[in-house]
Formats: sequence, structure tokens, C-alpha cells
Amino acid sequence: MDDDNSFDSVFDGLREILIPYSEKLTVVVDQADHFYLDTQYIMKNKKPMYFASVKLNKNYVSFHLMPVYVFTDLLKDISPELKKRMQGKSCFNFKNLDGDLFQELRKLTKRGYAEYGKAGYL
Repeated sequence: MDDDNSFDSVFDGLREILIPYSEKLTVVVDQADHFYLDTQYIMKNKKPMYFASVKLNKNYVSFHLMPVYVFTDLLKDISPELKKRMQGKSCFNFKNLDGDLFQELRKLTKRGYAEYGKAGYL
């Protein structure tokens, strides 16, 4: 990843957080502007449970992480800087590369994956 702060680079950086999970989860979309993962767990509505995605939008890149919606305690220890990036209950928006926040998001994703596992969603 280069030092360019284009949205493409931001997307690539956030996508890299999710890539390790693509081996155990279902890759629903893998495009230049959208990467989306579901679990194999089938919910009551007969659809797979959503895990996370990254989407390149016009004015920002969004990182959606469903475990923080399902297990809200995951959010109690996040930094104020990451909290400022939240839009809604499970979405984080970025306009620039941010190594520290991406690292924090990487750890949060790992914790969320572990919580999904404990709950039997994987």
C-alpha cells in the first residue's frame, strides 16, 4: 500500500483487515469498490449472517462490522478517535489512511470474530 491518501488506498487498507477472514467466511462480493463477507450461519430469515464489508463511496470509504452491533460491549473500549468515525451502530467512515485507527479496527474485528465464534455464528 502506498502513502497516497486516495480513497482507493483507503479501501485497500480496510479490505486488508478483512482478507484473513475470507478463508473461513463466505466472500459475497469481491470487487474493486466493495468487499463483503457473510458467515455460514443461517438466520431465522433463511439468509446467512452478515459479518463485515468495506465499500468505496463517493466521499468516503465505509467499514461495516456487524459484531459491534450484535455485541455492543465490543465498543466500550474503543478510542475516542475511532468513535468519531462511527456512523450508525456498526459503520466506520474514513477519508484518509490512518495506520493507528486501522490497527485498532483490525483488533476490534478480531475480537468481533471471536465473539461470533463463541456465540456459534461461525
